[in-house]
Amino acid sequence: MPRILRILNRFNLGGPTHNAAYLTRYLPDDFETLLVGGSQEASEEGSSHILDAVGVKPLILPELQREVAPWRDRGAYRRIKQLIREFKPDIVHTHAAKAGAVGRMAASELGVKAIVHTFHGHVFHSYFGPVRTAMYKQIERFLAGRSTRIIAISEKQRTELVEEHRICPAEKVTVIPLGFDLSRFNFEQERKRALFRSVYGVADDEIAIGIVGRLVPIKNHDLFLEVIQQVSKATGTRIRAFIVGDGEERERLQRRTVDLGLSMVQGPIFNGHGFGFGANGRPMVDRATVTYTSWIKEVDIVNAGVDIAMLTSLNEGTPVSLIEAQAASRPVISTRVGGIENVVVPGGTALLSEPGDRAGLVRDLTRLVEDRALRQQLGGGGWPHVEERYHYTRLVNDMTALYRSLVN
Repeated sequence: MPRILRILNRFNLGGPTHNAAYLTRYLPDDFETLLVGGSQEASEEGSSHILDAVGVKPLILPELQREVAPWRDRGAYRRIKQLIREFKPDIVHTHAAKAGAVGRMAASELGVKAIVHTFHGHVFHSYFGPVRTAMYKQIERFLAGRSTRIIAISEKQRTELVEEHRICPAEKVTVIPLGFDLSRFNFEQERKRALFRSVYGVADDEIAIGIVGRLVPIKNHDLFLEVIQQVSKATGTRIRAFIVGDGEERERLQRRTVDLGLSMVQGPIFNGHGFGFGANGRPMVDRATVTYTSWIKEVDIVNAGVDIAMLTSLNEGTPVSLIEAQAASRPVISTRVGGIENVVVPGGTALLSEPGDRAGLVRDLTRLVEDRALRQQLGGGGWPHVEERYHYTRLVNDMTALYRSLVN
């Protein structure tokens, strides 16, 4: 029975956690998997519900943290080496940068037969300055030399790893996109839409625009706010913007919202059991232009409630929020970064602009806000595009085939 030791940085809301949960739960019965990961960061929403939903219980390593800390990283390295000696895996599969560094070094030193690493994103631009970026590239090249196989989650990412940043040779890379259970995004949409718009007081003639993700610099929410400000002035249609997520940038972004002259209200609204209403069934929030909701685990309700999904990131791997938005048949407006052009159909399910192109985003959003037929046309292509391409059974089948080739 082949044994897989799967290591993540931490379990947060995002692609890596979904990826690990489905691969741990649904690999064929002749595989045995031990899933380990770091503890949850205080600024992020936990994702235990994702693991609980498929019955996966991971081993938590408190020593494994996202930030670089040599004394703590040495502890994580020793702990993973101990796990390798005890579990005796045939394959060590790491996900994301920190787990990839510590896990691959430990596996290489102990002579594990196959070492696999998945790049869910990368830090090779828009995160750090040139010196630190160059250092990280050198580290990843060194680690790639100790890897049996590198997994890219999109064709765009494979090109970046091989040709643009020269992390590893092409023959070492296999492209395996992420996989999810997307059925809930296409289920009971009218009921969910009515619930979301009732809670937040969104009128039938208002267009709701949602952006889902961590409030961190790389997501570039400043650009989103600037676009909302300009579109609200340019169109005669009333718009409402919903910022779903939390993180280190929240207080600064809220100040920026006020500085831009946008009316604002902040949540959270979610009470742990569902959405709640105020007295007499009235919405719990004022009808501000911008609403900060914090994290909402029922993101299928969010996608049903909004009319347009946006993303203004400087860098992305495979953004889960855009896959989920398309599964809910929502049109997408985004910057053309990372693997986004592989996730959406440019001109078919999404309108894309170059990074930082505020004028282009304003033009696209104004057009979608004012053109209901275009919203329906772009949104209608979403579910057919993602239904099979990003289903978890495809992910499991692809990874199973790779694992068998490695252990044989």
